[in-house]
Amino acid sequence: PREQRSHEGYEWLYVLSGRLRLLLGDADIVLTAGEVAEFDTHVPHWIGSAGSRPAEVLTLFGAQGERVHLTPGRR
Repeated sequence: PREQRSHEGYEWLYVLSGRLRLLLGDADIVLTAGEVAEFDTHVPHWIGSAGSRPAEVLTLFGAQGERVHLTPGRR
């Protein structure tokens, strides 16, 4: 499902390979290998592959984002 979510923090991502689709508020962006995006995660967002092949992404986020992206009890 392409349900956009928002949370505390700030996110930076770099596409290593493939094509990445980023829904960011009203924007629908496709990034390819070597491209970056950075955004305030208060803006509703969704990230996934742009097509049938996987995308490989390096992403960094602060402690607020870590709480959202990690499963409780698994650090």
